[in-house]
Amino acid sequence: MSEEATAGTGEGEGRVLYVKAQDGLTLALRLYGDWQSPGLPLVCLPGLSRNGRDFDRLARFFSAHADTPRLVAVLDYRGRGLSGYDPDWTRYTPMVEADDVLAVTTALGIERAIFIGTSRGGLITMIMGAMRPGLIAGVVLNDIGPKIEGTGLARIKNYLSNMRTPRSMAEAEKIVRQIAGHSFTALSDEDWHAYTCALFVERDGEIKADFDPKLLKTVGKFDLEEAVPTLWPQFDSLRHVPLLSVRGENSDLLSAATVEEMAWRHPGMEQVTVEGQGHAPLLRDQPTLDRIAAFARRCDAHQSPKP
Repeated sequence: MSEEATAGTGEGEGRVLYVKAQDGLTLALRLYGDWQSPGLPLVCLPGLSRNGRDFDRLARFFSAHADTPRLVAVLDYRGRGLSGYDPDWTRYTPMVEADDVLAVTTALGIERAIFIGTSRGGLITMIMGAMRPGLIAGVVLNDIGPKIEGTGLARIKNYLSNMRTPRSMAEAEKIVRQIAGHSFTALSDEDWHAYTCALFVERDGEIKADFDPKLLKTVGKFDLEEAVPTLWPQFDSLRHVPLLSVRGENSDLLSAATVEEMAWRHPGMEQVTVEGQGHAPLLRDQPTLDRIAAFARRCDAHQSPKP
């Protein structure tokens, strides 16, 4: 495991570390806070085309929390952000990425953690619940569940496949507002700027989406004419741990009916709806951060004493 002093991108102060995946690919993560922090660590997993910069506000909030500071590890999946691009694009799958998360937690020596999974990150967390249940002390599923709505998938496929290359970060922000403005009606200018800076990066004098372009080949494989597979068995593997479902009020990927079914299967599941946001909530607003903090304290209390 190697390390850089600071992230050097975006608005955060997380240290960047590099870990080798099982197949030798280099994975990057940002680490915030102190190893000796009293609360359970948080492991944050972003969405399909996103990267760890999405969690900067959340990571800084929890790593410097006045009552219960926590170590926060934020992962860039392979092919995203600072992680290496996979020469075989067919390996951009949730199963391979779950193995990568396990490689990272093992390298960091994390034995139990609270996982915060946005969209694809939530799917990976559910898969890990079946693979390594002892690692998971609590789960926040951010606008994702075992059943995904085809409408949301179609929208994601459309905007990723047709996103034009901006000539400046200002133009990039304009594009982001055009794409998401109808479902994110409660964002401040600062939120829109952070949203954009997490998705785009300036490299070699050009503004580019911060992921391997070959990732789009996996999006092209989405068959919207077929039923979208569900992950109810994987979700059920999380019944032994505290669970918080976060849903954007305007989400087109996670339906209220699916959240209701999740609550029936996991009677202790907590729920929060983020007003004025769609898929997926940015986890930057103070009420949502405070709600996650209260949930994390519940996870701390839920811990069984070690033998």
